[in-house]
Amino acid sequence: MANFALFCGRATADPKVTYTQGDKPMCIARFGLAVDRRGKDKGTDYPNMVAFGKTGEFVEKYIKKGTMVIVRSRYQSGSYTNRDGQKVYTHEFVIDDIEFAESKSAAAQNQEQYTQQTQTQAP
Repeated sequence: MANFALFCGRATADPKVTYTQGDKPMCIARFGLAVDRRGKDKGTDYPNMVAFGKTGEFVEKYIKKGTMVIVRSRYQSGSYTNRDGQKVYTHEFVIDDIEFAESKSAAAQNQEQYTQQTQTQAP
């Protein structure tokens, strides 16, 4: 079995972007994705996404809150010790490929509606 996940949803916020230090800095872009569930168990899930390198640069440039995207990714978990000495566990999906799921004009209109809706709701 392969570690593969496919999502279609909207960015819950503008990506948080950082660059690594060194001779060849690498872009790291993180954002949440609102993904609706189908069937009897209706609701919304909010997986954490992360993109590295060129994919991260694409996310930084083009993905904004409310943008609907299709994401091909793989699940990754990890842990680190924070400044208080506590172990923190991470769960995120590393983006292998990302593409827009709607036209530019539809995206602008839907992004405005999505932003208005999410201002009254919290994930």
